[in-house]
Amino acid sequence: MLLDQKTLDKLISFRRELHQFPEVSGEELKTSTRVATFLKQYAPDDIIHSLGGHGLAAVYNGLETGPTVLIRCELDGLPIHETGEASYKSAIAGKGHLCGHDGHMVMVAGLATLLNRTRPAKGRVVLLFQPAEETGAGAKAVIADPAFADIKPDYAFSLHNLPGHPLHEVGLKSGPFNCASQGLWVTLEGKTSHASHPENGCSPANAMCELVTKMAELPKSSEFSNDFSLVTIVHARLGEEAFGISPGFTKVMVTLRSQTDDIMTKLREKSETLINEIAQRHQLKVNFGYEDIFAASVNNPEATEILQQALTDESITQSEMLSPMRWSEDFGQFGLVSNSAMFTLGSGTNQPQLHNPDFDFPDELIETGTKIFHRVIRNILGPRN
Repeated sequence: MLLDQKTLDKLISFRRELHQFPEVSGEELKTSTRVATFLKQYAPDDIIHSLGGHGLAAVYNGLETGPTVLIRCELDGLPIHETGEASYKSAIAGKGHLCGHDGHMVMVAGLATLLNRTRPAKGRVVLLFQPAEETGAGAKAVIADPAFADIKPDYAFSLHNLPGHPLHEVGLKSGPFNCASQGLWVTLEGKTSHASHPENGCSPANAMCELVTKMAELPKSSEFSNDFSLVTIVHARLGEEAFGISPGFTKVMVTLRSQTDDIMTKLREKSETLINEIAQRHQLKVNFGYEDIFAASVNNPEATEILQQALTDESITQSEMLSPMRWSEDFGQFGLVSNSAMFTLGSGTNQPQLHNPDFDFPDELIETGTKIFHRVIRNILGPRN
């Protein structure tokens, strides 16, 4: 057992405290403060506050020079009302840790308890608690922060728990690991009229129906036949809720998803061409833009091999992973500045899915995640004698 029972109980208690007080992307100040207070008990050589917003980094130095290894977790919760029955369920109405970021934070905090006892022989470890993962804005902001230059890693690692898979089972592959995704919103504006004389206005109703239908069909075209892509209609609004008015406005929101960034570029181009064609044909004013932009996460071969060795050393069960996860992760940004890799950690076959209102991270995973990361650090930087 890597973590003694007293330490493990302390980590479980901390996880449940974080679970009770979730903060959504961009609002994680109190969460960051809680984490900093916990980490200070374990004497990091440096703590960097307000990194890329409310981000936090704790640094543990080795005796000799060597690589920098960054272990990253996420601070933010979700704007979803929790319906679970746990005694420690969210105390914040309409917000919940329903993706397991509370558990991810505590796994990384567990590393602090170990690094305080035994520092690396060389290099340094950076424990990064990243803000705003759910919106795709946090990793970019952290990397763009001038303070990041002082802790820029040679290697970066992260994980995400995965319901529907056996508890403790790891999913890992080299290459594309998480899909790219972007939120595309479109507005089409015509002119309202009395519902008894719709011909006197310019309704976008038919254009909206055409847009919704054809956008969803885009990935089926031959241009995308060899690569995974998906367009999901997530919202559509037409006019006002009034029987006497022929509508003059519509808004459609879709999520574009692809296995690679190159395919995402092509999917955006095709989407924009389609939007403009429909607007022109129906004589409507058009506007569109993008939010929640996630690059594809791609596991570096060397970093993946390091993770693979850690799993072997710790006798962790691994499942065969043939294709990338469909959901997105902004951890991919760290692959632009370091050798990075991510893995999934099974959180139970009967566990509610991520973002379900009754999801709760299983405490049994805390030691497993900490153990894997700790082995990665030891294998790269060695233990100090």
